[in-house]
Amino acid sequence: MGKRKKKHKTEIEVEQPGVPEPEPAAAADETIAPVAEAAEGEVPVEAGEEAPDELFEMPEETIARLKRELDEQKDTYLRLAAEFANFRNRRIRERSETWNQAQADLMGTLLDSIDDLARVTELDADQVSVADVVAGVDLVERKLLRELTNKGLERTGEAGERFDPNYHEAVATAPAPSEEQEDHVAMVLQVGYKMGKNLLRPARVQVYVEAPPDVGAEA
Repeated sequence: MGKRKKKHKTEIEVEQPGVPEPEPAAAADETIAPVAEAAEGEVPVEAGEEAPDELFEMPEETIARLKRELDEQKDTYLRLAAEFANFRNRRIRERSETWNQAQADLMGTLLDSIDDLARVTELDADQVSVADVVAGVDLVERKLLRELTNKGLERTGEAGERFDPNYHEAVATAPAPSEEQEDHVAMVLQVGYKMGKNLLRPARVQVYVEAPPDVGAEA
């Protein structure tokens, strides 16, 4: 018998262009899962890893943390309060020392005038005339006023100036000789004094006022 030839069936696979092959289902699931988690705002955690502990805080830890923060704020407040109290006390002490020093400086300028007055009082009345005593007192007065003026003392109240209730005290009135002299100082009865913007004593003055009408002339 002749040999029969075996026919081998050959399969030829033809790849169709433009048609992608489907991916395994497992790979698709691994790709979708992180995207879904990121969309929800969560931090993706790798398989086999645990979530970090710092993202979670037990109620006891929260209370302890807030207590520590409160204690820190309280300590800061107490320190600031103590520093302010020390600053206030220091300012009060410095102001008092400055005032005392200013008073001491002023008193020091008056010592010479006090000595001059003492010399006048020690004069023998039988050997010194009244005119000499008056001249000595006048000299002491001018010296005393000069020292006080150098320290900022100013006299207030001059005849002829306009009446100012801030610096004058009207204790008497007089008819004004003319309309222009109304509300002006006619006479200074006691001079006033001021120190800078502080009024120490107002000047007591007589003020010109509108003269009353002449009744006899009208008749």
